[in-house]
Amino acid sequence: AATAAGFVQQLACSYLRNGYHHYVVGELPAGKDASVVDAKILARFEVDVSKWTRARRKRAGQGNVHYIRFRRFFVLVATDGEHGFYRAHSTGQVRHIKERPIAFGGYSIGYHRGVDRKWHVSIRIHPERYRDVKSYLLDIALKRSADQLGAEFEELPFERYAPVRRQLIGLLRAVNRVRKAGGLSQV
Repeated sequence: AATAAGFVQQLACSYLRNGYHHYVVGELPAGKDASVVDAKILARFEVDVSKWTRARRKRAGQGNVHYIRFRRFFVLVATDGEHGFYRAHSTGQVRHIKERPIAFGGYSIGYHRGVDRKWHVSIRIHPERYRDVKSYLLDIALKRSADQLGAEFEELPFERYAPVRRQLIGLLRAVNRVRKAGGLSQV
């Protein structure tokens, strides 16, 4: 992936959404040529195949694998079914997206039930990053003007996916509570 935002979007919208719920994350070793490692992974797990081959595998009950990398961080995702991916990784290495979200670039990429009771890909601000951002914003809530705080919110480096927007609204409400208690105008 060329950008972190592109990595998140491709992973969530193209892979997780289409049944690639098992995953392994990793980081390329320092000093290793990324293109060589990419080629090895693509060949070993038969990633570089046509959509027709993937469809045949799926009908036969076999799994499929995709590989995506941003800089040195990579994710191998797999569908249900028999595949060398599962033989190559121990049970403890392979995770399921419903049980453990993928942490990347300040995001938590998971799979949750929506209000419609259906499963959906969910991209949120990672809980640790959220706490850090909230702490920072609450710290400056009484020290900056409403316009300056508005600019701080606009500069937050997160794509505005629906769960992220809800988190940002929660942050805004927390900042406004502090400002209201301090007798300052709302953001």
